Amino acid sequence: MKSGHVLLALAIGAFGIGTTEFTPMGLLPVIAEGVDVSIPSAGMLVTAYAIGVMLGAPVMTLLFSRFGRRGALISLMAIFTLGNLLSAMAPDYATLLASRLVTSLNHGAFFGLGAVVAASVVPKEKQASAVATMFMGLTIANIGGVPAATWVGQQVGWRVAFAGTAVLGLIAMAALWLALPRGERGSVPNVRRELAVITRPSVLLAMATTVVGAGAMFTLYTYVAPVLAELTGASDAFVTLALVLIGVGFTLGNSLGGRLADWSLDGSTRIFLAGLTVIMLLLPLALTNHVAAALGLLVWGVATFGLVPPLQMRVMEAAAEAPGLASSINVGAFNLGNALGAALGGGVIGLGLGYVAVPVAGGLLAALGLLLVWLGRAGKVAEASLAEQSCDGV
Repeated sequence: MKSGHVLLALAIGAFGIGTTEFTPMGLLPVIAEGVDVSIPSAGMLVTAYAIGVMLGAPVMTLLFSRFGRRGALISLMAIFTLGNLLSAMAPDYATLLASRLVTSLNHGAFFGLGAVVAASVVPKEKQASAVATMFMGLTIANIGGVPAATWVGQQVGWRVAFAGTAVLGLIAMAALWLALPRGERGSVPNVRRELAVITRPSVLLAMATTVVGAGAMFTLYTYVAPVLAELTGASDAFVTLALVLIGVGFTLGNSLGGRLADWSLDGSTRIFLAGLTVIMLLLPLALTNHVAAALGLLVWGVATFGLVPPLQMRVMEAAAEAPGLASSINVGAFNLGNALGAALGGGVIGLGLGYVAVPVAGGLLAALGLLLVWLGRAGKVAEASLAEQSCDGV
């Protein structure tokens, strides 16, 4: 088993999942017209997907762990493929909504189990970079897969876009079949023991940091188009350019985050949260100028996705006895953060504070994440001190 082949297969799966997750956002008007509903109703397709990720992550991980990692990951991509095919053939809105729920069920478990597999095929000092390589497929999807699927959906039809995404699922299944070792047996998980691990304060605090970090990101990302239109006076073409630059930032940040996480999980998390805080607080000034806005959003993209590898590895380290379940639930925590950020940004706008307050609110949320990391560090120091005192007493 070559680690490069395994990581490539995982990245292909991540590319497909990233494509299907974000493509509907750019096709909402087309989809709404196609199934004869309003755009807000079509927006529920995005919400349903996020809910499916959160609820499906622990259930699907526990259910598929008995199949072994190879069988589990291939089966999860089969669900992904089926969900996209059902979406392409959905005759009405209700069926399409159900199909998106089916598609979402693979998301958390695939990334959770995939992160464990990625970390297992490299030396310990390179585990975070390996996890980042898998997530690279997700970031590249924002540069290539999502724009391509959106264009196909606009020009040919949204059903064709979903069908094309299903083909990505078949490619990922073939890659996983060829790259992962055969014959590994799964085991029936001890649900009670694994849940006990997940409910440890250190694990819950690490997951809370994930929620807050993702929330800071999506406070702005959800409303980036109207923010640019209002504060920068951006045209549709500039908004498209900005989204591409953000995708490039995601990719660069993901790679950098993996390298820094190999150096120090807590240190890299603090660096990116501090950077995200400062950048988001300064963005209202940068967004008044097109060039500064473009550069600012690129750097913002680096800071936001630089957080992903250390946040994922922190949870896996804190829950070492149940890394698959913890990793999967942490992916659900990212989606909970997405919902939190969208609600925070919407609340700021609803209060009449204006679009200029949106990045500021995200910056304050990132600062809260820094506080949580500090609390986690203080807890580790206290535990170490107690353990040392206990040894001295003996």
